Amino acid sequence: MRVLVAMSGGVDSSVAAARLVAAGHEVEGATLKLWGGASDTGCCSVADADDARRVADRLGIDHHTFAYADEFEAGVVGPYVAAHAAGATPNPCMACNREVKFGALLDRADRLGFAAVATGHHARVVTGPDGVRRVGRGADGAKDQSYVLAGLDHDRLGRVLFPVGSSTKGDVRGEAAALGLVTAAKPDSQDVCFITRTDGRARFLGRRLTLTTGRVVDGDGRELGTVPAVEAVTIGQRRGLGLPGGTAPRYVVATDPSTATVVVGSEADLRVGSQAVADVGWSAGPLTGDLVWQVSAHGTPRVGRLVADGAGARVHWRSPERRVAPGQALVAYDGDVVVAWATARPDPDRHDLMDPASTP
Repeated sequence: MRVLVAMSGGVDSSVAAARLVAAGHEVEGATLKLWGGASDTGCCSVADADDARRVADRLGIDHHTFAYADEFEAGVVGPYVAAHAAGATPNPCMACNREVKFGALLDRADRLGFAAVATGHHARVVTGPDGVRRVGRGADGAKDQSYVLAGLDHDRLGRVLFPVGSSTKGDVRGEAAALGLVTAAKPDSQDVCFITRTDGRARFLGRRLTLTTGRVVDGDGRELGTVPAVEAVTIGQRRGLGLPGGTAPRYVVATDPSTATVVVGSEADLRVGSQAVADVGWSAGPLTGDLVWQVSAHGTPRVGRLVADGAGARVHWRSPERRVAPGQALVAYDGDVVVAWATARPDPDRHDLMDPASTP
């Protein structure tokens, strides 16, 4: 089978390519040039592209570089900035998977005559008794990436391979070392590729938005301080709020960029019985009853039931849980298999925290 491997310059995609070569497939590698700005982390640096090329040479396969800067800007960076301007906190890696890696790249692979695209994601393609393909958790729970792949449907999963999904990270590194791959001991990337460690999120947003100084108030509207950029504040945030110490911890429980207001409260104020969501999707068809949800890539699972309402839908938690920041993904599992996904939306139930008397 002719397979195009997305090679990020990391150890996982390196071993994914090596395994496909060993299995006798006709393999070629492709590194995606996504970001033209400064990058010192993630999968977009010059060093990462060089490492991918060196691994391809070691494996004796052709290596290509595909430029998707325009698609990345339109499908990932632009929406990321717009979401922050509106008071949401998006997940750009999920958007990149949807729009670029399993969107534009998969379409290009089809045009070039490849039967499949492979990546180094720690996930699996699981075919159920109903014949529907779904995203499954990777074997290494600490490295599982099924959360950021939620939304890949049956048709796309029929053209995707995850060669390292059945292995632990330790086994992948050991295999890379045995093969003499330059990426064997390379650290994992953890950060958003277009935000540098030196600049950070606020400075990045400041180059694309006019940032607004925000007032920090409590639930009764009493002013407590200011933040330099309300657009960079997110629900649940505790640090960086410029509040004096010596008091009980305070967390962001609501933001309103239109009035440049940030509301803080106790940890108990963050807990809600249900979460408003939008953009609901199902791997096969809607399910009833409780499901196990993750609200971050490796967050503690929550149990809740998805119920449609007049405004869209809500996940009703079995017991009160921390509110999810608008823009973040909620992903539901049946066992180790993704069955649903949704996006947290601003919750009318929490609008009481934005006391009109406290706004300018």
